[in-house]
This record gives sequence, structure tokens and C-alpha cells, in this order.
Amino acid sequence: MSSRRAFLKTASAGALAAFTAPSLLGAAAEQTAVSVPGKEGLIVRSLRFLDLETPVEFMTDWITPVPHFFVRNHMFEPLPVDAREWKLAIGGEVDRPLSLTLADLAKIPAHSVTNTLECAGNGRSLQGPKVPGIQWGKGAVGNARFSGPSLKSLLERAGVKDTAKHVVFRGLDVVPGKVPPFIRSIPLEKAMDGDTLLATEMNGATLTPHHGFPARVMTPGWAGAASCKWLAEITVQNKPAEGNFMLPGYRMPNQPVKPGEAVKPEDTHSVTGLTVKSLIAGPSHGAKLKPGSQVVQGVAWAGEADVTRVDISTDGGASWNPAQLGKDQAKYAWRLWSYPWKPARSGDYTILSRATDMQGRVQPDSAVWNPSGYFYNACDRVTVYVQA
Repeated sequence: MSSRRAFLKTASAGALAAFTAPSLLGAAAEQTAVSVPGKEGLIVRSLRFLDLETPVEFMTDWITPVPHFFVRNHMFEPLPVDAREWKLAIGGEVDRPLSLTLADLAKIPAHSVTNTLECAGNGRSLQGPKVPGIQWGKGAVGNARFSGPSLKSLLERAGVKDTAKHVVFRGLDVVPGKVPPFIRSIPLEKAMDGDTLLATEMNGATLTPHHGFPARVMTPGWAGAASCKWLAEITVQNKPAEGNFMLPGYRMPNQPVKPGEAVKPEDTHSVTGLTVKSLIAGPSHGAKLKPGSQVVQGVAWAGEADVTRVDISTDGGASWNPAQLGKDQAKYAWRLWSYPWKPARSGDYTILSRATDMQGRVQPDSAVWNPSGYFYNACDRVTVYVQA
């Protein structure tokens, strides 16, 4: 892993080639043939506010390489930030408001967390009936090692008051026109968890601009909206943040609702921890397989819980058998899994994966519908054809 000194040297050098969405205002969304420098091979879901999806076929590594890691933006990415001029303000319900530079952060002991980061809307395009929003397939998720000072260590330096209940984050996103700014908050309890970070590194290297340089919040086990990028300000306050991305955004009905049914704001709650989920990375949907032995493989995760098993069906759900979990394991991180399979005959097969976690949650046959398409986690399935 690179040293903190190396981080500052790299960041200050200015070698931060940024791909900024404002230069592509005229480009249409979901032009999958467009190639984004440094993110070749990813699926473009939006170019106005850059949103890039990882093909599931890339999900065969425990640690997702940065070039393969999905990108989720709610606004335009900021222009390259001068590492020597950037400062982070910490204020609100604290005894000692702080203004911290990257040099200040480098002096604070770093902590590392391997975290599966997933957009709450991952899988939205699979919801039926359809719901509005970025039509993510299955790949708005990745697993990476994030490093930096714990948020707790910074808040303790500032001296959190007894009146404090929530911690609000504001980034340097470029907000166009009348679009509401992306401001989110998390409860103080989660902010003071030692694993919640002010991350300055990803996979042992300085954060790239797409992933929040110079610093981002990393709220492990929770939906990606809680991990604000390009952080500029932290405000401690006695209530949750207000604004579009807190209400009505990123909220789920307290009870299941039918499509088209109105939901009152008081009957919703903010999205937090991820649910249990698995994906099949191979074979690919629609693949034509040669006869003989095959390997079904993929990933499974469960937010703040551990995955305890993954079951595979090769007959459309009529029967299930346990897969082998990979040896790599960490709290908040996905598990690799594999299942050896020898088809008995040629023809079409429907393969399903189903994950279970330590809390007893089991990936359902079908996801619970909600107006925003959040937390889609139905058993994953692919159809393949085995040749004669």
C-alpha cells in the first residue's frame, strides 16, 4: 500500500486527468459504445451526470480493480482539485470547529476497510412494473479496499456535543441550474463506528477523480448514497439533513405497496444497510456452452452481515445445491463462490443463485417492488444453451 507521504506527493503533482461530464452535455444517456478513458469496457448509463456500470462478467475478483469499478454521480464531477488548496471543514454541534488539509489528514493514523459498495438502485431495470431513475442492470456494485482516517477520530478531535444526533456531508459536485444539491446525512452512531472512514485511498492508491478525490466518506455496509464523494464539509447537527436526496429521495416504504399506490413521506424510512444478494458472473446469460464439465461462479454480499451460504439451481429452481465459498473474507465484503456442474444433456438450462446471511435473510424468488426500485435482490438467473 502506498504511504501517506506518497499519497500527498501523487496528489499534489496535478497528474489528475479528469473526465468531466460538462464537456459532454449534448451526449445522450446509455450510449454503451462510448468509451470513457480509464473505464474502458464499462456500460455507460448516463453521460450527463456520469454513471458507469460494471459488466457482471468482470466480477470474478475479490477486489474489483479501479478501472472496472462502477461510477455513480448525481451531479457533474468537479474539475480537478488542487490537493495543496483543498480543505475540509468540520462544524455544527462541535466544541472545536476544524479546517483540515490533506497534510493534516496524512498525520492521522489510517484505517482500512474492504467494503462492497452498491448503489441503492442497482438492478432497477429488472423491477416490474418499471420505475423511473437510472436503469441499472446488475453491475452498480464493486468490492474495494478503502483507507483513510476513521470519521470517529476526526469527530473526536472536534469534540461532539451532547446535542449531536446526525452527521451531514456536502461534496464539491457541480450543481447545474435549479437541481438540488446532493447532501446526505447518517446517524451519529454509524458515523462513530470505527470502520466508517474519511477515505483518501482506494486499493492502495490515491482516489481517482471518478471515485471522490481528494477524500470521500466510506460508510461500509450501507447503500452507496451514504458515502459522499469529493467531500468539502461535515456538519454535525441534532437532526437529519434536509433536501431532495433525504426526502423524498433514498427512502423506502415502511410497508409493501402496490405499483401506483401513493406513499406518504411519514410512511417511509431512509435507505441504510444493504440486503442479502448474489450475482452469477459466469457463465453469461445467453452463453452457448460446450458439453462437459462447467463452473458456475459469482459473488454474494449482505451489507453489515456475513454471507453464510450460496445455493445454486441448474434446473430453474426445482432443486438446489450448495456452492463453495471463496477463502477471501472480510466484514462488509462480498464472497466469491463457485459450483462445479456437468450438464446431463444438451439443451437450454436456467441457472439460479440464492444467498443466505448470518441474520437468516435469504435472497427471495422475487424482489419487493417499491416506487424507486431500491434494493432489488431477487435470486439471480441466467439462461444458457449446452451444445450437443
